Amino acid sequence: MNVSLEEATMAKTVIRYCQETVALVVLVTFVCFGLSSGGALAQKGQKGKAVEDTLEAFDHKNFDNSANVDNKWFPLQPGTQLIYKGFTQEDEKRVPARVVQTVTDLTKVVNGVRTVVVWDVDYKDGKVAESEIVFFAQDKDGNVWLMGELVEIYEDGDFKGGSAWIGGMDGSSPGIMMKADPRPGTPSYSQGYAPPPFNWTDRATVEKAGQKVCVPVGCYKDVLVIVEGSKGEGPDAQQLKYYAPGVGYIKVGWRGKGEKLRETLELAEIVKLTPDALAKARAEALEIEKRAYLYGRTPPAELMKGATNAKTE
Repeated sequence: MNVSLEEATMAKTVIRYCQETVALVVLVTFVCFGLSSGGALAQKGQKGKAVEDTLEAFDHKNFDNSANVDNKWFPLQPGTQLIYKGFTQEDEKRVPARVVQTVTDLTKVVNGVRTVVVWDVDYKDGKVAESEIVFFAQDKDGNVWLMGELVEIYEDGDFKGGSAWIGGMDGSSPGIMMKADPRPGTPSYSQGYAPPPFNWTDRATVEKAGQKVCVPVGCYKDVLVIVEGSKGEGPDAQQLKYYAPGVGYIKVGWRGKGEKLRETLELAEIVKLTPDALAKARAEALEIEKRAYLYGRTPPAELMKGATNAKTE
């Protein structure tokens, strides 16, 4: 996920305004942390739209034990940390990149569905560039849904601002991150929608299956290749993600002349966190939520049932 510095700066200004205007909290919450108004805008006009413009039909009743994400291609086991290493392209310069993805033992109710909270940190040239918490849920059919994100932007390691989109709020809509039975040749699907200033319009298409891919942690068979793109980046800018069964995505690539970031990543390490390390990750995720939801409108994240209530400080 990439958010422009201009959007992040605007969001930071909004956050500061919200924090300084306690007396107007009821009104201010409608603009806090980049959540724009718009009602059910995303749901309008579905009928008759081209396939590439349609959103996924979301039914909160089709979820049960939804924070238990065990999809073959996108498993999210609390306490699992995946570390990726690679490069991005910035101003024609190749910049070292590292992404640390941690599945926390937190859950959060989003749009009537209990989600599992994943904490992602992107590093560029050794410094934090983005830190975000992402909300995923699995429906009864086995599809994994992206329910929303809270993204914080950093420049040279310094916090610059943030933005958010939450499915079911302010015109935003959940989308599918991974199908229960992904197959090449099937139509593209929406990974969610969020209106400006977040501008989330990503879609995905299953391109290949049964591939063999080697990355630093090992070689995998039966790898799935999924192509992602968005309206904002145009048809000539695509990200390629390679998914290994029982692991998740193991490699990221790109194609197209319009692709600016040109990010390449490979899975370099799989870590099973100790209870103390998991508690620290939980605390970091809660801090992100706290900054975003000082005057929020959704239930706070909470410890997963059965998780150890270790100290978070």
